[in-house]
Amino acid sequence: MPSAYAPPARKARWRRRHHAVGLSFVALVIAPVLAAACFLYAQAADQFVSRVGFTVQRKEAGPAFDIFGGLSSLSGASSDDTDILYEFIQSPSLVAEIDDALDLRAIWSRKRSDPVFGLSTDANLEDLVAYWRRMVHVRHGAGAGLLDIEVRAFDPVSAQRIAQTLMARSSTMINRLSNAAREDAIRHARGELRRAEGRLKAARMALTTFRNRHQLISPEMDLQSQAGVLGSLLEQQAHVMIESDLLRGTVRSGTDPRLKQAARRLAVIEKRIVAERRKLGIEGGTKDEAYASIVGEFERLMTEREFAERAYAATRASFEAAEAEARRKSRFLATFMAPTLAESAEYPRRETLLALIAGSLILLWAIGVLAGYAIRDRR
Repeated sequence: MPSAYAPPARKARWRRRHHAVGLSFVALVIAPVLAAACFLYAQAADQFVSRVGFTVQRKEAGPAFDIFGGLSSLSGASSDDTDILYEFIQSPSLVAEIDDALDLRAIWSRKRSDPVFGLSTDANLEDLVAYWRRMVHVRHGAGAGLLDIEVRAFDPVSAQRIAQTLMARSSTMINRLSNAAREDAIRHARGELRRAEGRLKAARMALTTFRNRHQLISPEMDLQSQAGVLGSLLEQQAHVMIESDLLRGTVRSGTDPRLKQAARRLAVIEKRIVAERRKLGIEGGTKDEAYASIVGEFERLMTEREFAERAYAATRASFEAAEAEARRKSRFLATFMAPTLAESAEYPRRETLLALIAGSLILLWAIGVLAGYAIRDRR
């Protein structure tokens, strides 16, 4: 009767494919891990870290008479400005500025024949920017608007110098933003003030030209004087007319010399009255001769000057208010962690890198072996 159980498996024996798997493990895992260990511990240069932390603050100072000025002058972090600063720190323009100041290529050049972590001496700006982003790490801090920056170099002093220069350039950029915002705030008010100044100058110049052309300071005063002359002439005319009437009532002959003299005097007075009336613009005469026209022009110019003066005063007050508001709001870089000076190297993290390399190689080797056995079984 046949057995219900399968016969036991034969004892495994060492075959040639097992030798191939073992050799592949040595070649693909052990040897690269040993090579990486030799490089990391023998040739890889130590990297020192300098850390710096700062934020952008907006200060709004209250007015001098505000009893709560201490509270109104409190400053707060600006996340928008911090985002701008975040992008600026990683920009090629900043890298080029710091390279001109410190010679980053010399600082980060390959040390001790380190072809992996060092920078090539003939690196161009694009290579330097890419390497900068490897050696300078920027991240947002725990609080709103905070930036934590980690700068690496092959000696602690160089790392600290790069961090200090980076902080100085960032402060300069923030000051430039603050100045630009302040200038934008008062540019419109300054333009209005210049237009008001021009209008006031034009009004005063027109009034001066008018006075020089007519050789007078105030036409109103001259008009009052001319009106007084006309009034005196009218009074004299009435007096002569009364005298003539009295003479006609007492003298019968019309050839009396006193009547002729009174008639001649009356004619002269009437002629002078007509001339004075023409000067005053009461009757006849041209526009240039009429005092009424001169006074009207003078009043128009005076009104224009007074309006220009009021407009200038209002515009000047608006400009000063805009300047005060711009000074009241300002940005500045607040450092909560000064650039540190490292005492020991933190990078490269050799054990971590070696473990990652070994784990990756083992995983790749295992996948390759399994794929090979799968192909063999399909055959």
